[in-house]
Amino acid sequence: MDSTSRTKHTLRAQLRRERELTFTPESWLHIVQAREIQSNQIVSSYVSYGFEPQTVDINSALIREGKILLLPRTLQDKDIEWVAWDGREDSLVRKGKVLEPIGPTFADLSSIGAVIVPALNIDREGNRMGQGGGSYDRALARLSAWKVGLVGAAELTPEILPIESHDQKLDAAATPELLLRFSRDAPGHL
Repeated sequence: MDSTSRTKHTLRAQLRRERELTFTPESWLHIVQAREIQSNQIVSSYVSYGFEPQTVDINSALIREGKILLLPRTLQDKDIEWVAWDGREDSLVRKGKVLEPIGPTFADLSSIGAVIVPALNIDREGNRMGQGGGSYDRALARLSAWKVGLVGAAELTPEILPIESHDQKLDAAATPELLLRFSRDAPGHL
């Protein structure tokens, strides 16, 4: 494990502890109204668990609006594939702590317009600290979709997070109160 990996590992453990101590169930439903989600028919989200930002109301709203909602399914190599989900609980299966969809793999990755991802922390340049498996980074690298991470208000940081070459930047971060889009034209500025 190199120096950056060790730093990320230590930071990730600290962020998990802080989230657990300060977690309050809140809603991120406002992101459904983002133009990048409204203008796309195919949106990917996830089924939250534990102390993650809650996605139940987001997922329900996307389905009610007639969007094709994709959820991630983790492969044996920890990569992600996407599966369309209709909102039925009986079409989910528990894999460890996570609920994953049952069904055929969604193959047309170029048609995915927006992706909602979990994060432990997001910095002002759109760098995301995830859980550490690299699953989302691998999957996001294959998508040209708008990428937004969900975090608590205290989980946006002005300090630049440690990054590695495989880490994928987000286009936006959402807290329960606001949506921040990152400018790619002016690094370091929201």
